[in-house]
Amino acid sequence: MILEPVQYALGAVSGGIVGFTLGLFGGGGSILAVPLIVYLVGVPNAHLAIGTSAVSVAANALSGLASHARSGHVNWRCAAVYSVAGMLGAFAGSLIGKAIDGHHLLLAFAGLMLVVGVLMFRRRHDSGNPGASCNRENAPTVVLFGAGTGLLSGFFGIGGGFLIVPGLIASTGMPMINAIGSSLVAVAAFGMTTAISYAWSGLVDWALALAFIGGGVAGGLAGTRAATRLQTRKGTLNVLFAALIVMVAIYMAWRSLNAA
Repeated sequence: MILEPVQYALGAVSGGIVGFTLGLFGGGGSILAVPLIVYLVGVPNAHLAIGTSAVSVAANALSGLASHARSGHVNWRCAAVYSVAGMLGAFAGSLIGKAIDGHHLLLAFAGLMLVVGVLMFRRRHDSGNPGASCNRENAPTVVLFGAGTGLLSGFFGIGGGFLIVPGLIASTGMPMINAIGSSLVAVAAFGMTTAISYAWSGLVDWALALAFIGGGVAGGLAGTRAATRLQTRKGTLNVLFAALIVMVAIYMAWRSLNAA
């Protein structure tokens, strides 16, 4: 479909918002991208919006990943193990989720996010272990959390960025800034899997995706810098992350109850 020039400009702005969120928190891109493309840019076709957002979020996650990698925030071994386990879990979760009522799924997801937000807030003063790594001792735990995150992500049909960061922290004890950087490996992997599927079906507006990605690169750089600065203020990044999760949970609960 052909959009107006102002819509492509709004796409770039939307990409900047999504890129900043991914760079700052390592999650939130999937939840923000589709509503922005539908309501701000004005793309009426929901499937086209999902496909375009999947391509854009995957690319923006890779851009944010590159920024965090240059800053030394990515634990590649943990990210790889977690991502592979998560992809397998997501496949199983999607099969289970299709058999359950959608409204109940959204409400359950909101409850889960509230629990995660409270747990993150309670651990706001835990700075983590900068030398945390994946080894033979904790590998089973990392795989378990990765598979569990993927299962929940596939089950609820929603991006798992908000679950990956807490999962990495819980399974490895790494600082939040490292969990944010490492989580983008999984976010990019999950996003590319969805993007390939929708692109194969012709459900991607490539011009809009390029505008979205352009804004996302700039937003991702800004988000990474903000995350690096906030990490030096003990607990601030954790509190902001917990607050965003709670807001997402309230939104999901509201949407579920209004759709019921």
